[in-house]
Amino acid sequence: MINLSPTLKGLVTGVLMIVMSVYIYSTYGNFENNAQYITYALYIGGLIWTLVSYHQQEVLKTFKTYFSQGFKYFIVVTMLMVLFTIVFMNMNPSIKEEMAQNYRNELFREGNKTPAEIENLVLQMKEYYSTMITSMAIFFYLLVGTILTVIFSILLIILNKKRARH
Repeated sequence: MINLSPTLKGLVTGVLMIVMSVYIYSTYGNFENNAQYITYALYIGGLIWTLVSYHQQEVLKTFKTYFSQGFKYFIVVTMLMVLFTIVFMNMNPSIKEEMAQNYRNELFREGNKTPAEIENLVLQMKEYYSTMITSMAIFFYLLVGTILTVIFSILLIILNKKRARH
């Protein structure tokens, strides 16, 4: 059996997530649908693949070593998804315009701002849109990767201790 490094597993998973994201966008015209959960499942599946593969090796297994494996995986996926987000947003400026129009409509519906204030807020949103979306991608993938790596690492350590007792 080929033993891939966590970095390579992150690369494979990240590419699959990008392909799935492009497919979802080209099929549905947006990312606001349940199909997007497939990319999250790929992310989680890749993390589990990485940690379980490490768990099956005959090596020292501590929380630190498990977390290190998971970190190497999710940092590569995060980097790929952030690069994809930047490239995708730059290649599809209509998304920013659509968001600006939706934001404008929402502000008009609220009815507590003047037209000049609304236009100023929409301009600010457009100016910071790419930074905001990129920051959210970074935060999401790092946070989810960290939390899930901690949880799965603890579970695998417990499993390893139970197996060692029997």
